Amino acid sequence: METDWIQGLAGGVLIGLGGAVYLLGNGRIMGASGILGGLLDGSGRSSAKERLAFIAGVIVMPLLIGLSAGSPATHATSNAAILIAAGVLVGLGTRMANGCTSGHGVCGVSRLSLRGITATAAFMLAGILTVAILRQVLGAI
Repeated sequence: METDWIQGLAGGVLIGLGGAVYLLGNGRIMGASGILGGLLDGSGRSSAKERLAFIAGVIVMPLLIGLSAGSPATHATSNAAILIAAGVLVGLGTRMANGCTSGHGVCGVSRLSLRGITATAAFMLAGILTVAILRQVLGAI
């Protein structure tokens, strides 16, 4: 029986729950790129422990779940150059858009923020075009 959708649903629920807890606990919108960016540029020194705990949770929990329950199948490429380039482009894009999928996509859309909905639509369009070009034109993935 196909159960990948259950893992996706559980992940989505946990991300939404994390965003709600972050908003209720801190009164701020959860945005992974802003949390990490504040650590890297020093603007988040006053909340460094909280930011480090968030980043540690984002890294450690999937590792623990993967070790205990196994990792789900993925369609991500194993090409390291493409993965690194994608990470750099995502980082640049989140800075240009003043937010990432967690900030705009999860928290912004759920609050019916026009800015969040617009940014999420742009993310989705850029992702669809990138995959289409890499797969259909360049044959890279």
